[in-house]
Amino acid sequence: MSKIALVDDDRNILTSVSMTLEAEGFEVETYNDGQSALDAFSKKMPDMAVFDIKMPRMDGMDLLQRVRQKSRMPVIFLTSKDDEIDEVLGLRMGADDYVKKPFSQRLLVERIRALLRRQEAQAGEVVGDTEDTKLMTRGSLTMDPLRHAVSWKGKDVSLTVTEFLLLQALAQRPGFVKSRDQLMDVAYDDQVYVDDRTIDSHIKRLRKKMRTVDEDFSAIETLYGIGYRYNEE
Repeated sequence: MSKIALVDDDRNILTSVSMTLEAEGFEVETYNDGQSALDAFSKKMPDMAVFDIKMPRMDGMDLLQRVRQKSRMPVIFLTSKDDEIDEVLGLRMGADDYVKKPFSQRLLVERIRALLRRQEAQAGEVVGDTEDTKLMTRGSLTMDPLRHAVSWKGKDVSLTVTEFLLLQALAQRPGFVKSRDQLMDVAYDDQVYVDDRTIDSHIKRLRKKMRTVDEDFSAIETLYGIGYRYNEE
């Protein structure tokens, strides 16, 4: 049974969403501010979490930053309708997805399930000698899906599940262009709708992380109006 942490200062959301998730078979822990959640996470991390952005004591952005210092667990942000800047910033900081308020609880459940399935696959619970699971080397890049490990020029890079899947999809066929729609299919289930901005934000964050180990990293090329391409270095 997967454990989900809900962090939101709106008690109605905590109550209704936790009831829905528990009915779906999840174990749920609720917190009404970021500091309370962080205190609990220091003892034991949940399998994934859903954070509101605007909260007392510690907001969702600060909480995510603290969590990412020691964990790659999937995180979904809850954002208000017009918080586009917060959405993009959250993705760049390490969130795996976001859902806008007011939201469909069924949609939230599907996104949680999609991220958990990907986390389980990357942890090695789905194994087999396939292109998606075997060790891959492309020039300076090495990816080990079963260990969720990435290195560039011999230096380790920490990626979230979604970032890993996007980089893997691009690197599997160097020189070939993948459209945003194709990358959406890689990173999300068919039932989950995301727009182009979400994929672009993930790619920007992925590039930023790669440049922390190599400031000249340029292997991911943007083809404006078309998509992205990985060029082997």
